[in-house]
Amino acid sequence: MKQWLKSKTIPKLCYKYYSTSKVIEVENVVRKRIFSGIQPTGSIHLGNYLGAIAQWVKFQEQGQDVIVSIADLHSMTVPPHDPKELSKNIQEIAATLLGCGIDPRKTILFQQSTVAVHTQLSWCLGCICTMPRLSHLPQYKEKSKDLKDIPLGLFIYPVLQAADVLAYKATHVPVGEDQVQQIQLCQDLARMFNKRFGETFPIPQTVITGSEFARLRSLRDPNKKMSKSDPDPKSRICVTDKPDDIVRNIKKAVTDFTSEVTYDPDKRPGVSNLINIHSFVTNKSVADICREAKNLDTGKYKLVVAEAVVEYLKPIQSKISNYLENPQYLVDVLEEGREKAEEIALKSWIEVEEKLGLKIKVPTKKHMKLNV
Repeated sequence: MKQWLKSKTIPKLCYKYYSTSKVIEVENVVRKRIFSGIQPTGSIHLGNYLGAIAQWVKFQEQGQDVIVSIADLHSMTVPPHDPKELSKNIQEIAATLLGCGIDPRKTILFQQSTVAVHTQLSWCLGCICTMPRLSHLPQYKEKSKDLKDIPLGLFIYPVLQAADVLAYKATHVPVGEDQVQQIQLCQDLARMFNKRFGETFPIPQTVITGSEFARLRSLRDPNKKMSKSDPDPKSRICVTDKPDDIVRNIKKAVTDFTSEVTYDPDKRPGVSNLINIHSFVTNKSVADICREAKNLDTGKYKLVVAEAVVEYLKPIQSKISNYLENPQYLVDVLEEGREKAEEIALKSWIEVEEKLGLKIKVPTKKHMKLNV
Protein backbone atom coordinates (compact mmCIF):
# COMPACT_ATOMS: atom_id res chain seq x y z
CA MET A 1 0.00 0.00 0.00
CA LYS A 2 2.94 2.38 0.54
CA GLN A 3 3.70 2.47 -3.16
CA TRP A 4 0.84 3.70 -5.31
CA LEU A 5 0.30 1.79 -8.53
CA LYS A 6 0.52 3.50 -11.89
CA SER A 7 -2.65 5.07 -13.28
CA LYS A 8 -4.79 2.95 -15.52
CA THR A 9 -8.19 3.22 -17.14
CA ILE A 10 -11.00 1.18 -15.62
CA PRO A 11 -13.39 0.03 -18.38
CA LYS A 12 -17.18 -0.28 -18.24
CA LEU A 13 -17.66 2.34 -15.54
CA CYS A 14 -19.92 5.33 -15.53
CA TYR A 15 -20.08 7.80 -12.67
CA LYS A 16 -21.53 11.29 -12.25
CA TYR A 17 -18.98 13.96 -11.41
CA TYR A 18 -20.43 17.01 -9.71
CA SER A 19 -18.60 20.30 -10.11
CA THR A 20 -19.97 23.54 -8.71
CA SER A 21 -21.67 24.26 -12.01
CA LYS A 22 -22.67 21.08 -13.79
CA VAL A 23 -22.81 17.31 -13.83
CA ILE A 24 -20.51 15.44 -16.20
CA GLU A 25 -21.03 11.81 -17.20
CA VAL A 26 -17.76 9.97 -17.75
CA GLU A 27 -17.59 6.50 -19.28
CA ASN A 28 -13.97 5.54 -18.57
CA VAL A 29 -12.50 6.70 -15.28
CA VAL A 30 -8.76 7.10 -14.82
CA ARG A 31 -7.52 5.55 -11.59
CA LYS A 32 -7.55 8.17 -8.85
CA ARG A 33 -7.17 8.52 -5.10
CA ILE A 34 -10.52 8.12 -3.37
CA PHE A 35 -11.25 9.32 0.15
CA SER A 36 -14.35 8.66 2.20
CA GLY A 37 -15.31 8.66 5.84
CA ILE A 38 -17.99 7.18 8.04
CA GLN A 39 -19.05 8.26 11.51
CA PRO A 40 -19.08 5.66 14.31
CA THR A 41 -22.61 6.61 15.35
CA GLY A 42 -25.47 4.13 15.30
CA SER A 43 -25.65 0.86 13.43
CA ILE A 44 -25.05 0.61 9.71
CA HIS A 45 -28.34 -0.02 7.95
CA LEU A 46 -28.97 -1.68 4.60
CA GLY A 47 -29.00 1.64 2.75
CA ASN A 48 -25.61 2.65 4.22
CA TYR A 49 -24.13 -0.67 3.22
CA LEU A 50 -25.48 -0.85 -0.33
CA GLY A 51 -25.16 2.85 -1.13
CA ALA A 52 -21.76 3.55 0.43
CA ILE A 53 -19.68 0.69 1.84
CA ALA A 54 -20.40 -1.74 -1.01
CA GLN A 55 -19.37 1.00 -3.44
CA TRP A 56 -16.07 1.50 -1.61
CA VAL A 57 -15.47 -2.23 -1.88
CA LYS A 58 -16.07 -2.01 -5.64
CA PHE A 59 -13.51 0.79 -5.95
CA GLN A 60 -11.12 -1.31 -3.88
CA GLU A 61 -11.54 -4.37 -6.08
CA GLN A 62 -11.05 -2.25 -9.21
CA GLY A 63 -7.59 -1.40 -7.89
CA GLN A 64 -8.32 2.21 -6.99
CA ASP A 65 -6.36 3.97 -4.23
CA VAL A 66 -9.01 3.94 -1.51
CA ILE A 67 -8.66 5.62 1.89
CA VAL A 68 -11.47 5.17 4.44
CA SER A 69 -11.56 7.10 7.69
CA ILE A 70 -13.59 6.23 10.78
CA ALA A 71 -14.61 9.83 11.45
CA ASP A 72 -14.68 9.78 15.24
CA LEU A 73 -14.08 13.53 15.57
CA HIS A 74 -17.12 14.27 13.45
CA SER A 75 -19.26 12.07 15.69
CA MET A 76 -18.68 14.49 18.59
CA THR A 77 -20.30 17.52 16.95
CA VAL A 78 -23.84 16.92 18.23
CA PRO A 79 -24.30 16.43 22.00
CA PRO A 80 -24.52 14.41 24.08
CA HIS A 81 -21.18 12.67 23.59
CA ASP A 82 -20.71 9.46 25.58
CA PRO A 83 -16.99 8.50 25.67
CA LYS A 84 -17.65 4.83 26.49
CA GLU A 85 -20.22 4.56 23.72
CA LEU A 86 -17.89 6.22 21.21
CA SER A 87 -15.06 3.80 22.01
CA LYS A 88 -17.42 0.86 21.58
CA ASN A 89 -18.80 2.30 18.32
CA ILE A 90 -15.32 2.74 16.83
CA GLN A 91 -14.64 -0.96 17.43
CA GLU A 92 -18.00 -1.99 15.99
CA ILE A 93 -17.72 0.16 12.87
CA ALA A 94 -14.20 -1.19 12.21
CA ALA A 95 -15.52 -4.76 12.47
CA THR A 96 -18.50 -3.89 10.29
CA LEU A 97 -16.37 -2.34 7.54
CA LEU A 98 -14.11 -5.39 7.48
CA GLY A 99 -17.09 -7.74 7.54
CA CYS A 100 -18.66 -5.87 4.63
CA GLY A 101 -15.58 -6.40 2.50
CA ILE A 102 -13.09 -3.60 3.19
CA ASP A 103 -9.69 -5.27 2.84
CA PRO A 104 -6.89 -3.54 4.82
CA ARG A 105 -4.36 -5.00 2.39
CA LYS A 106 -5.97 -3.01 -0.42
CA THR A 107 -7.64 -0.09 1.37
CA ILE A 108 -6.18 2.23 3.99
CA LEU A 109 -8.59 2.00 6.93
CA PHE A 110 -7.83 4.18 9.95
CA GLN A 111 -9.26 6.22 12.80
CA GLN A 112 -9.47 9.93 11.98
CA SER A 113 -8.36 11.30 15.36
CA THR A 114 -5.09 9.32 15.32
CA VAL A 115 -3.71 11.41 12.44
CA ALA A 116 -3.04 14.93 13.77
CA VAL A 117 -2.84 16.49 10.31
CA HIS A 118 -6.64 16.45 10.09
CA THR A 119 -7.03 19.00 12.87
CA GLN A 120 -3.88 20.96 11.98
CA LEU A 121 -5.01 21.46 8.41
CA SER A 122 -8.56 22.16 9.56
CA TRP A 123 -7.31 25.18 11.55
CA CYS A 124 -5.41 26.51 8.54
CA LEU A 125 -8.44 26.12 6.26
CA GLY A 126 -10.67 27.66 8.92
CA CYS A 127 -8.52 30.80 8.76
CA ILE A 128 -9.49 31.33 5.10
CA CYS A 129 -13.13 30.25 5.43
CA THR A 130 -15.90 32.67 6.41
CA MET A 131 -18.80 32.37 8.84
CA PRO A 132 -21.48 33.32 6.25
CA ARG A 133 -20.21 30.52 3.97
CA LEU A 134 -20.62 27.93 6.72
CA SER A 135 -23.97 29.23 7.97
CA HIS A 136 -25.55 28.69 4.55
CA LEU A 137 -24.83 24.96 4.46
CA PRO A 138 -28.12 23.00 4.62
CA GLN A 139 -26.89 20.31 7.00
CA TYR A 140 -25.88 22.93 9.56
CA LYS A 141 -29.33 24.50 9.33
CA GLU A 142 -31.01 21.11 9.69
CA LYS A 143 -28.96 19.89 12.66
CA SER A 144 -28.93 23.18 14.55
CA LYS A 145 -32.58 24.19 14.23
CA ASP A 146 -33.67 22.36 17.40
CA LEU A 147 -30.61 23.23 19.50
CA LYS A 148 -30.74 26.06 22.01
CA ASP A 149 -26.96 26.24 22.32
CA ILE A 150 -25.16 25.39 19.09
CA PRO A 151 -21.73 23.76 19.58
CA LEU A 152 -18.91 25.41 17.65
CA GLY A 153 -17.93 21.96 16.36
CA LEU A 154 -21.27 21.61 14.58
CA PHE A 155 -20.70 24.94 12.86
CA ILE A 156 -17.13 24.32 11.70
CA TYR A 157 -17.17 20.56 11.05
CA PRO A 158 -17.42 21.07 7.24
CA VAL A 159 -13.96 22.67 7.44
CA LEU A 160 -12.63 19.56 9.17
CA GLN A 161 -14.37 17.50 6.51
CA ALA A 162 -12.50 19.49 3.85
CA ALA A 163 -9.24 18.90 5.71
CA ASP A 164 -9.98 15.16 5.79
CA VAL A 165 -10.09 15.14 2.00
CA LEU A 166 -7.30 17.61 1.20
CA ALA A 167 -4.80 16.08 3.65
CA TYR A 168 -4.58 13.11 1.29
CA LYS A 169 -4.82 15.16 -1.90
CA ALA A 170 -7.82 13.01 -2.79
CA THR A 171 -9.06 13.44 -6.34
CA HIS A 172 -12.48 11.81 -5.90
CA VAL A 173 -14.91 11.78 -2.98
CA PRO A 174 -17.88 9.37 -3.14
CA VAL A 175 -20.87 10.82 -1.27
CA GLY A 176 -24.65 10.86 -1.27
CA GLU A 177 -26.47 13.69 -3.00
CA ASP A 178 -27.17 15.37 0.34
CA GLN A 179 -23.41 15.86 0.82
CA VAL A 180 -22.69 17.60 -2.50
CA GLN A 181 -22.64 21.10 -1.00
CA GLN A 182 -20.20 20.00 1.69
CA ILE A 183 -17.74 18.89 -0.98
CA GLN A 184 -18.33 22.11 -2.91
CA LEU A 185 -17.01 23.91 0.17
CA CYS A 186 -13.97 21.62 0.09
CA GLN A 187 -13.44 22.52 -3.57
CA ASP A 188 -13.76 26.22 -2.81
CA LEU A 189 -11.25 26.03 0.04
CA ALA A 190 -8.77 24.14 -2.14
CA ARG A 191 -9.07 26.83 -4.83
CA MET A 192 -8.71 29.66 -2.27
CA PHE A 193 -5.63 28.06 -0.73
CA ASN A 194 -4.04 27.44 -4.13
CA LYS A 195 -4.72 31.01 -5.25
CA ARG A 196 -3.33 32.63 -2.08
CA PHE A 197 -0.37 30.40 -1.31
CA GLY A 198 0.46 28.55 -4.52
CA GLU A 199 -0.71 25.37 -6.19
CA THR A 200 -0.99 22.73 -3.47
CA PHE A 201 -4.21 20.71 -3.61
CA PRO A 202 -6.00 19.02 -6.51
CA ILE A 203 -9.66 20.04 -6.74
CA PRO A 204 -11.51 16.92 -5.56
CA GLN A 205 -14.39 15.71 -7.69
CA THR A 206 -17.65 14.66 -6.09
CA VAL A 207 -18.67 11.19 -7.23
CA ILE A 208 -22.29 10.23 -6.65
CA THR A 209 -22.29 6.45 -6.26
CA GLY A 210 -25.04 4.04 -5.36
CA SER A 211 -27.73 6.65 -6.04
CA GLU A 212 -30.17 3.88 -6.95
CA PHE A 213 -30.11 2.78 -3.30
CA ALA A 214 -31.62 6.11 -2.31
CA ARG A 215 -34.88 4.32 -3.15
CA LEU A 216 -34.56 2.50 0.17
CA ARG A 217 -37.13 4.13 2.40
CA SER A 218 -38.05 3.98 6.08
CA LEU A 219 -40.07 0.89 6.95
CA ARG A 220 -42.30 3.00 9.18
CA ASP A 221 -42.66 6.01 6.88
CA PRO A 222 -41.91 5.25 3.22
CA ASN A 223 -41.98 8.97 2.43
CA LYS A 224 -38.66 9.34 4.27
CA LYS A 225 -35.24 7.81 3.59
CA MET A 226 -34.05 4.91 5.69
CA SER A 227 -31.87 6.57 8.34
CA LYS A 228 -29.77 5.41 11.27
CA SER A 229 -30.67 8.61 13.11
CA ASP A 230 -34.39 7.80 13.08
CA PRO A 231 -35.47 7.35 16.72
CA ASP A 232 -37.65 4.36 15.76
CA PRO A 233 -35.41 1.25 15.41
CA LYS A 234 -38.21 -0.52 13.52
CA SER A 235 -37.79 1.98 10.67
CA ARG A 236 -34.67 0.33 9.31
CA ILE A 237 -32.82 -2.93 8.70
CA CYS A 238 -29.37 -2.85 10.26
CA VAL A 239 -26.54 -5.00 8.96
CA THR A 240 -26.05 -6.44 12.46
CA ASP A 241 -29.73 -7.03 13.27
CA LYS A 242 -30.60 -10.50 14.48
CA PRO A 243 -32.83 -12.57 12.16
CA ASP A 244 -35.79 -12.26 14.55
CA ASP A 245 -35.45 -8.48 14.57
CA ILE A 246 -35.28 -8.35 10.78
CA VAL A 247 -38.44 -10.45 10.48
CA ARG A 248 -40.22 -8.34 13.11
CA ASN A 249 -39.31 -5.02 11.48
CA ILE A 250 -40.33 -6.13 7.99
CA LYS A 251 -43.60 -7.63 9.27
CA LYS A 252 -44.37 -4.24 10.87
CA ALA A 253 -43.43 -2.30 7.72
CA VAL A 254 -46.11 0.19 6.69
CA THR A 255 -47.90 -0.83 3.47
CA ASP A 256 -51.56 -0.15 2.56
CA PHE A 257 -54.99 -1.78 2.40
CA THR A 258 -54.42 -3.49 -0.96
CA SER A 259 -53.28 -7.08 -0.57
CA GLU A 260 -51.83 -7.54 -4.07
CA VAL A 261 -48.06 -7.12 -4.52
CA THR A 262 -47.57 -4.44 -7.19
CA TYR A 263 -44.87 -1.86 -7.84
CA ASP A 264 -45.99 1.77 -7.81
CA PRO A 265 -43.64 4.06 -5.82
CA ASP A 266 -46.01 7.03 -6.05
CA LYS A 267 -49.28 5.36 -5.09
CA ARG A 268 -47.94 2.37 -3.09
CA PRO A 269 -44.62 3.55 -1.57
CA GLY A 270 -44.62 1.02 1.30
CA VAL A 271 -45.04 -2.09 -0.85
CA SER A 272 -42.71 -0.67 -3.50
CA ASN A 273 -40.05 -0.14 -0.82
CA LEU A 274 -40.26 -3.83 0.15
CA ILE A 275 -39.95 -4.81 -3.51
CA ASN A 276 -36.86 -2.60 -3.86
CA ILE A 277 -35.27 -4.18 -0.80
CA HIS A 278 -36.07 -7.64 -2.18
CA SER A 279 -34.58 -6.69 -5.54
CA PHE A 280 -31.36 -5.32 -4.03
CA VAL A 281 -30.62 -8.38 -1.89
CA THR A 282 -31.47 -10.95 -4.58
CA ASN A 283 -30.46 -9.12 -7.80
CA LYS A 284 -33.88 -9.99 -9.19
CA SER A 285 -35.71 -7.46 -11.33
CA VAL A 286 -38.82 -5.72 -10.03
CA ALA A 287 -40.85 -7.36 -12.80
CA ASP A 288 -39.64 -10.85 -11.86
CA ILE A 289 -40.39 -10.25 -8.19
CA CYS A 290 -43.94 -9.07 -8.91
CA ARG A 291 -44.50 -12.07 -11.14
CA GLU A 292 -43.25 -14.51 -8.50
CA ALA A 293 -45.40 -12.83 -5.82
CA LYS A 294 -48.55 -12.89 -7.96
CA ASN A 295 -50.37 -15.32 -5.66
CA LEU A 296 -49.16 -13.78 -2.40
CA ASP A 297 -50.80 -11.09 -0.29
CA THR A 298 -48.60 -8.40 1.24
CA GLY A 299 -48.54 -10.15 4.63
CA LYS A 300 -47.06 -13.34 3.16
CA TYR A 301 -44.81 -11.36 0.84
CA LYS A 302 -43.24 -9.59 3.83
CA LEU A 303 -42.07 -12.99 5.10
CA VAL A 304 -40.49 -13.72 1.71
CA VAL A 305 -38.62 -10.41 1.84
CA ALA A 306 -37.53 -11.00 5.42
CA GLU A 307 -36.13 -14.43 4.56
CA ALA A 308 -34.21 -13.02 1.59
CA VAL A 309 -32.69 -10.24 3.73
CA VAL A 310 -31.72 -12.66 6.50
CA GLU A 311 -29.95 -14.93 4.01
CA TYR A 312 -28.22 -11.98 2.35
CA LEU A 313 -26.84 -10.63 5.62
CA LYS A 314 -25.92 -13.99 7.18
CA PRO A 315 -22.33 -14.25 5.78
CA ILE A 316 -21.65 -10.57 6.53
CA GLN A 317 -22.86 -10.94 10.11
CA SER A 318 -20.73 -14.03 10.61
CA LYS A 319 -17.59 -12.11 9.58
CA ILE A 320 -18.49 -9.14 11.77
CA SER A 321 -18.92 -11.44 14.78
CA ASN A 322 -15.54 -13.02 14.15
CA TYR A 323 -13.84 -9.61 14.06
CA LEU A 324 -15.59 -8.44 17.24
CA GLU A 325 -14.33 -11.53 19.02
CA ASN A 326 -10.77 -10.47 18.20
CA PRO A 327 -10.50 -6.78 19.27
CA GLN A 328 -6.70 -6.86 19.17
CA TYR A 329 -6.84 -7.59 15.45
CA LEU A 330 -9.06 -4.52 14.99
CA VAL A 331 -6.56 -2.41 16.95
CA ASP A 332 -3.71 -3.73 14.79
CA VAL A 333 -5.61 -3.02 11.54
CA LEU A 334 -6.36 0.56 12.57
CA GLU A 335 -2.79 1.13 13.75
CA GLU A 336 -1.38 -0.14 10.45
CA GLY A 337 -3.88 2.06 8.64
CA ARG A 338 -2.83 5.03 10.76
CA GLU A 339 0.80 4.56 9.76
CA LYS A 340 -0.08 4.46 6.07
CA ALA A 341 -2.48 7.40 6.30
CA GLU A 342 -0.05 9.50 8.33
CA GLU A 343 2.73 8.89 5.85
CA ILE A 344 0.60 10.45 3.10
CA ALA A 345 -0.90 13.24 5.22
CA LEU A 346 2.47 14.37 6.62
CA LYS A 347 3.79 14.96 3.11
CA SER A 348 0.85 17.27 2.49
CA TRP A 349 1.35 18.99 5.84
CA ILE A 350 5.06 19.68 5.20
CA GLU A 351 4.06 21.37 1.96
CA VAL A 352 1.33 23.38 3.73
CA GLU A 353 3.80 24.47 6.45
CA GLU A 354 6.19 25.81 3.83
CA LYS A 355 3.44 27.58 1.88
CA LEU A 356 2.02 29.25 5.02
CA GLY A 357 5.37 30.27 6.45
CA LEU A 358 5.10 28.01 9.47
CA LYS A 359 8.65 26.70 9.04
CA ILE A 360 11.81 28.66 9.71
CA LYS A 361 13.85 28.76 6.52
CA VAL A 362 17.53 28.18 7.16
CA PRO A 363 19.92 29.54 4.51
CA THR A 364 22.24 26.99 3.01
CA LYS A 365 25.41 28.99 3.76
CA LYS A 366 27.40 28.21 6.89
CA HIS A 367 26.22 29.96 10.06
CA MET A 368 28.19 31.39 12.93
CA LYS A 369 27.76 29.50 16.16
CA LEU A 370 25.76 31.33 18.79
CA ASN A 371 27.27 31.90 22.18
CA VAL A 372 24.51 31.02 24.57
